[in-house]
Amino acid sequence: MKTGIIGLPQVGKTSLFVMLTKQQVAQRSGNPREAHLGVTKVPDDRLDRLAALCNPKKLVHASVEYADVAALSKEALNETAFAANLRNVDALAHVVRAFEDDSIAHVGAIDPLRDIKNIDFDLLVNDLGQVEKRLERVEKDLKKMKLAESEREFELLKRAKIHLETERPLREMEMTPEDKKRIRGFMFLSEKPMLYVLNIGESATLGKDQEEAVAKYGIGGVSSRPNTAALAVCAKVEAELAEMNDEDAAEFLSSYGLTESGLVRLIRKSYELLGLISFFTVGEDECRAWTVERGSKAVNAAGAIHTDLEHHFIRAETIHWDQLLDAGSEAEARNRGTLRLEGKEYIVKDGDVMHIRHSG
Repeated sequence: MKTGIIGLPQVGKTSLFVMLTKQQVAQRSGNPREAHLGVTKVPDDRLDRLAALCNPKKLVHASVEYADVAALSKEALNETAFAANLRNVDALAHVVRAFEDDSIAHVGAIDPLRDIKNIDFDLLVNDLGQVEKRLERVEKDLKKMKLAESEREFELLKRAKIHLETERPLREMEMTPEDKKRIRGFMFLSEKPMLYVLNIGESATLGKDQEEAVAKYGIGGVSSRPNTAALAVCAKVEAELAEMNDEDAAEFLSSYGLTESGLVRLIRKSYELLGLISFFTVGEDECRAWTVERGSKAVNAAGAIHTDLEHHFIRAETIHWDQLLDAGSEAEARNRGTLRLEGKEYIVKDGDVMHIRHSG
């Protein structure tokens, strides 16, 4: 999973990137449009507890890749290299300034809803230009030769054009799986799932402020739309937190009325937005988390581990993570009847522990 971090200048984009990846960032001196890339492991207490039970030689968390792109503008979106940085991601995290600081310049008054609407508009205008160009090309092709697939694409693009002209992003347009495949190659910006990240100021009641921020700044309406979500973090506090050990971090969080870091909350919200879940494989050699789409079948989960397991799938020994912890071992789980065999059509649950039986 790759997420692009976008936003206006001086909103805390790079601070969020550093918070997530713990990677120091150099100035974009050589290429001002260059994206910073970083990877972070997905914190998962369930996997950590399973590892404590199994004591494996290797522990592998799921990972998420982030791309911190330069400040967004209409001009930047017209640059091929800049737009490519955004098109090649699975989702967008739009960092929105919601903190007051006279020492950090901002265009106009602090108004998160205005900034959200302006950026969303720029993205869909960029898509509209792309749609119109493609429509002209397909229309010319259809005049030369009528092909069924070209006609379907033409009708879909016409529908997308009408939708965009109502100033609604493509992520809100109803599309069949076939429709999505048909336009996948365009990598439309407004089609990507969007997470609005409100960067709020530091306060003694930070936990409460984060919970109330979406309502306070009036973005509940835009964040409740299809394939869209929102949450608040304080990048300043999270940056300090990123440099602490676990014990100090827990005490630091508690002092602000927080129970978990912004990193944990942001990744969890991203998984929800993209419809992703985690399942686990455990053993003496390795405990590992795997990421699949919600609703995936057991045979597809096997394919996430290795394509050979999908091709030669027989059964999946399955147990939920907390049942395995309660039993204390797979042998005891079998005795209790909580470790069961599932076939290809079994729908994988978030937190399942699976061992794939195969004929390969």
